[in-house]
Amino acid sequence: MKRNYKIVALIMLFWFVISFITNILGPLIPDIIRNFDLQQLTLAGYIPMSFFIAYAIMSIPAGIMIEKFSEKTVLLIGFTMPLVGSLLFALVPSYPVLLASCFIIGLGMAMLQTVINPLTRVAGGEENFAFFSVMGQLVFGFASFVSPFVYSYLVGELTDPGTDKNFFVSFLAGITPEQLPWVSLYWVFTMILIIILLIVVGNRFPKMTLKDDEKSGSSASYKTLLHNKYVYLFFFGILCYVATEQGIANWISKFLEDYHGIDPQTEGAAIVGTFWGLMSLGCVLGLLLLKLFDSKIVLRYAGLLSVILLLCALFGSAKISVYCFPLVGFTISVIFSIVMSLGLNSVSKYHGSFAGILCSGIVGGAIGPVIVGSLADVFGLRVALLSMVVTLGYIISISFWAKPLVNNKTVSVKDLLCRKKINRL
Repeated sequence: MKRNYKIVALIMLFWFVISFITNILGPLIPDIIRNFDLQQLTLAGYIPMSFFIAYAIMSIPAGIMIEKFSEKTVLLIGFTMPLVGSLLFALVPSYPVLLASCFIIGLGMAMLQTVINPLTRVAGGEENFAFFSVMGQLVFGFASFVSPFVYSYLVGELTDPGTDKNFFVSFLAGITPEQLPWVSLYWVFTMILIIILLIVVGNRFPKMTLKDDEKSGSSASYKTLLHNKYVYLFFFGILCYVATEQGIANWISKFLEDYHGIDPQTEGAAIVGTFWGLMSLGCVLGLLLLKLFDSKIVLRYAGLLSVILLLCALFGSAKISVYCFPLVGFTISVIFSIVMSLGLNSVSKYHGSFAGILCSGIVGGAIGPVIVGSLADVFGLRVALLSMVVTLGYIISISFWAKPLVNNKTVSVKDLLCRKKINRL
């Protein structure tokens, strides 16, 4: 089958746009609290919650949609929804509208991520799927790294009256409320999404034939799986991971502002960006580690290191916090894929249905930030973030009780080095 690398390049662009839009909430939290006068941090936690609830709700229906409609149709609907959500908030910037905007954006992003993986396999070839998947993770992480710097740039330009504005910044200044410069980001999202939709309309996409592990499965398969205790245990594992990831990422900037006086619009945003950037790099290192060690061992030590780094970030000096928060992103990076693979390898059939159930565990992204915000209103943000030690503790426990039917294939360091030497010769 002929490979379509033009479509693969477009898919990498799609990953960039998805990440650029979805992972910006963390740096925005301090501005949202201040500008919308949120008296309780719990209210700020509802913002990522609205996004991830939509994501979880749409995961399984999106899988059904790609079996019934063309991939182009799903892509068009998937990108139209975040366009509507972004434009809605850009036009009416208020807290209730932001909640609705995040929900609409989440619905679209769930559809997009469901269709992009099988489309990558078909366009790039099954033999290249792992490579392009890793490349997609790198692009995803790079966009998450870049978006906080774009936010800092726009806020700096729009709030500094002494600088000569270029045409684009002047245009944004004319349509963005003066007291809400960060809302300009949603105008940028709107423009980007219009361009992406035009690109999707102007291109032909290869017909996808879903593999068994990509199909949503029958109602009977779900009924069978729901009688297996490991389905619930691994679902909770995914939930705990995403709760940890979002519970930390969304509160880093606010924590550094409250406890160390770090400006959330500049250094705070950069630290959140570095968190996501190191998470992307950690995925690459994780691939190597999984070639050398049993996945349960990698999971155990990744979890333990994450706990240690999080405690250092919470109770260390400003300098230690600035370094340790991003490193938590690096150490947790391998957790999602390992828990997912351990879960899927723990059942002998219905992998597509099980994958849908596990992906619904992304609802943890709705729970984590709210738990932290609610606890912070009572005990303070430092104590509240200790709840993430509990979720990491559950993840570590998986490395002890998981009993996959198939373990990941490993090689010794000596064999790996010998293989590289042979390849060079």
